[in-house]
Amino acid sequence: MFPERHYSCLRASGDHSFLVIGPSEPIVAMLGADTVLPCRVSPAMSVENMELRWFRSQFSEAVYVYQDGMEQTGEQLVDFKGRAELVKDYIAEGRVAVRIHSLRISDNGMYKCFFKKGTDYEEAILELKVIGLGSAPHIFMVGPEDEGIRLTCTGKGWFPQPEVQWKDAKGEKLPSLSEDETQDDDGLFQIEASLIVRDSSKREVFCSMKNPFFGQEQEATISIPEPFFPRTSPWKVAFAVTFLILGIFVGAVMFLAWKEQQEKKRVREAMEEKEKESKAKGKLGMIFNFFSPTSAVAVTLDPDTAHPNLILCKSGKHVSSIENVPQNCDAPTYQGQGESETIFSVLGQNSFTTGRHYWEVEVKTGTEVGPGTRWALGVCSDTVKREGWFVESPEKNFWVMIYKDGEIRTLTSQPQILSLMQHSHRIGVFLDWEAGDVSFYNMVDGSHIYSFTEVTFCGILHPYFSLQGPGTSITICLASDCTENCPDSSPKTSLARLRSCDMDVPQEANSLLPP
Repeated sequence: MFPERHYSCLRASGDHSFLVIGPSEPIVAMLGADTVLPCRVSPAMSVENMELRWFRSQFSEAVYVYQDGMEQTGEQLVDFKGRAELVKDYIAEGRVAVRIHSLRISDNGMYKCFFKKGTDYEEAILELKVIGLGSAPHIFMVGPEDEGIRLTCTGKGWFPQPEVQWKDAKGEKLPSLSEDETQDDDGLFQIEASLIVRDSSKREVFCSMKNPFFGQEQEATISIPEPFFPRTSPWKVAFAVTFLILGIFVGAVMFLAWKEQQEKKRVREAMEEKEKESKAKGKLGMIFNFFSPTSAVAVTLDPDTAHPNLILCKSGKHVSSIENVPQNCDAPTYQGQGESETIFSVLGQNSFTTGRHYWEVEVKTGTEVGPGTRWALGVCSDTVKREGWFVESPEKNFWVMIYKDGEIRTLTSQPQILSLMQHSHRIGVFLDWEAGDVSFYNMVDGSHIYSFTEVTFCGILHPYFSLQGPGTSITICLASDCTENCPDSSPKTSLARLRSCDMDVPQEANSLLPP
């Protein structure tokens, strides 16, 4: 995985911020038919005076452009001239679409819709799957081969490549001997699959071709007369019985050898696990030797920046959602309307404009994780917008990792799903201002989660946290304990001692690393 370069000195959003939303599922349409690529804005508003653009991978590869209240054809791709039109029956409500006529195979793929109002703009991604339902397959009996009958099944005019399946009269699947496919000048697939039938009881054979996305299927059948099958010689039957007995004997010997190998493998894996634990501790030691003990930050949450639906403990080290109120914490009496459409966030009081810094948090999501459970942590600039709906992305000056729908991910230009296997997460956040680096580590096993690299920071950075859902909470490790337990330059420093930080909320164990 190669980290991407992110540039954070971006224009500020306008007063009329909006979100562009496209279909969450691919749009499926038949070859030669018409289809629409819909997009809408949220909140709903008129887009009649906006610049609207549908394009392929490049901004200049325009499928359709609407500007100044009319269609603009100067940048439109030749393939879409005369085939694309704007459907604007609900343009005053912010819902528009581009209709593409007479779909071609080349229309298959990814699209983007781009809406711009003044200096504020947003976009959404759409996927179009063009389906070509080909001709019914044809089965040909080629002739005797390898003590059986060779059959060939052919079909053409399919897109994408169809799934080919052989079956007998009982519906049992028969494995193909080979499958060959070619594409014609229009991009349509022609398939040829082969099968050898050796069992004379399987005299009726079916061949089907099915579109993997659309689900439609074409099928053909053939009947093989019994005399066409080669006769079996008596000596071959005796040879088969002898081979079966020999196979049983060899199998018994191999099983005993396998048991011995499994025992050796179990011992070897136990030794490798111990070595892996030792390496994990060494890896964390290298990380903290790079960040000096004075780099440990005593992060304290800023109540003035907290969303009303978050509960902060008086110590400033613990925050939870309104459904999860721990002792010694004051629950707010206000809960605004429509809060499910917003992000509940809070900043740390600490500010950074230079140097190396790190802090550690523990995130809990409760025993039952529902669709509303969500959290994010990292850093953000003091210039970001955090009211109502906003996007926690590097383009908006957020460098965070996000948990949602059971997955850890980043909102980069190419979103990535990350790996973090435990429900109770111990995560280290490492900031190197001069190197333009924000990194996240799993502090339980020392594994690297993700890094934003070569970032050009602007303004003042603050620790950033957001969370939602019952049972969701974030606890910050006490900086005094972290600093006093951080390792010196010696690689022999105890990492288990380094990470034993006391929490505001009672924990079963303070050690970050396994014993």
